Amino acid sequence: MPRYRLTVEYDGTPYVGFQRQTNGYAVQEAMEKAIRKFAHEDVTVHVAGRTDTGVHAIGQVCHVDLSRDWDAFRVMEAMNAHLVMADECVAILDAEKMDEEFHARFSARNRHYLYRILNRHTPIPLERERAWWVRRPLDIEAMQDAAGLLLGTHDFTTFRAAQCQSKSPVKTLDVIEFSRSGELVEARLSARSFLHNQVRSIVGTLKLVGEGRWTKDEVREALEARDHQRCGALAPPHGLYLAKVDYDVVFTPLDTTPPPHRRKRRAGR
Repeated sequence: MPRYRLTVEYDGTPYVGFQRQTNGYAVQEAMEKAIRKFAHEDVTVHVAGRTDTGVHAIGQVCHVDLSRDWDAFRVMEAMNAHLVMADECVAILDAEKMDEEFHARFSARNRHYLYRILNRHTPIPLERERAWWVRRPLDIEAMQDAAGLLLGTHDFTTFRAAQCQSKSPVKTLDVIEFSRSGELVEARLSARSFLHNQVRSIVGTLKLVGEGRWTKDEVREALEARDHQRCGALAPPHGLYLAKVDYDVVFTPLDTTPPPHRRKRRAGR
């Protein structure tokens, strides 16, 4: 069966997360419903990172197997058409035909997350579901300094959810970078994989450092405690975005033919 890699963007606000749940409507269901509309078959969409309720994506990666050998561009166009008609907050940014050895989750080499904070005194009505509103001024230099303690391989029990299903709390964090542009503070974190709530727990704790409420030493003590109750704070989901997923170069598209271009209309028409 032909396998397709899908690059996906979505607003996580109206969904209970990516994965299908019994307590609400998920991104996965929206995508599978769109595929059913044009391909007339029931499929399972596999995903690189199972985002939680309210978490967004600008570079999520999925794969799906279809019984018919569709042109990848047509898969993207058909899915987007049905997602728009269903008023879903999901878009397929790209579709590529892949070898069956490719797997969106298990072939992933690195995952990159973005967390957005709007740091100002007044409310943020236009960004209320897109960023975390933090009123106290943040010292991002202090946040970056404390973040250095978390780089590398550690037992991240403190920075994971109590219900996390990962077999081991040991993870290797490759990147934690904070930057500011006016009122916008961004945190970028990269690793091969993350624990449940790890990014939000780290950002929430380092936000306390930025406000001057925690010290660098308190972050070190929390990490060494290996106790999730010692986490400083849990950042809200609506500031978090799955930004990108990396794969080894061995996983390249089978069909590299560029998508067809629409003809330009003649002048005067």
